[in-house]
Amino acid sequence: MSLVELIAQADERGLAVSGLACLDRCVPLLGGDDEVLRPLWSSLAEDAAGDWAERLEQARGKLDAAPGDTDEPVALAHRMLATAPAERSLAGLREWADVCSLDALRIHRLLDGAADDGGGPAEVCREGEADGLSPLLAAELRRQMSVLELVAAHGPAGLRGALEVSTEGRRVLRAAVSRRSRRDG
Repeated sequence: MSLVELIAQADERGLAVSGLACLDRCVPLLGGDDEVLRPLWSSLAEDAAGDWAERLEQARGKLDAAPGDTDEPVALAHRMLATAPAERSLAGLREWADVCSLDALRIHRLLDGAADDGGGPAEVCREGEADGLSPLLAAELRRQMSVLELVAAHGPAGLRGALEVSTEGRRVLRAAVSRRSRRDG
């Protein structure tokens, strides 16, 4: 099953987890620490839909929510944070999860040194074509699919696994950002 199909079939919790996991993996680009989104993860575990909006605003306050530079990966990460819906509705979460999925893939492609082509390989790989992807992009695609599959298969019990996948991805992205900084001087 492709990533596009997994997103299309996901329920409200799966979509929220998908978008949050993409954002969580990109937190290093926003200057956040590893725990900044933990309250949002907790609201999903507790199924506290009412707490989501409050915890989202707290996270936005802790992260640099207004992009101050023109670095494209940073701008894409800011968009993920800015477009997070305050209300956990199925339609809003589906749109956010889709945007986060594409933006996270584009970020990984850019960190691999490729130019952003407005979608191209990121969109194609989401539809199932994974031939020729860079290792960083292919790993992000696998992470996104794993998160959705874990939540679909295990419901709330899949959140721990989804968080572990996201934590691993955050470490990988942090290393890629560091390599890029050394390369670009």
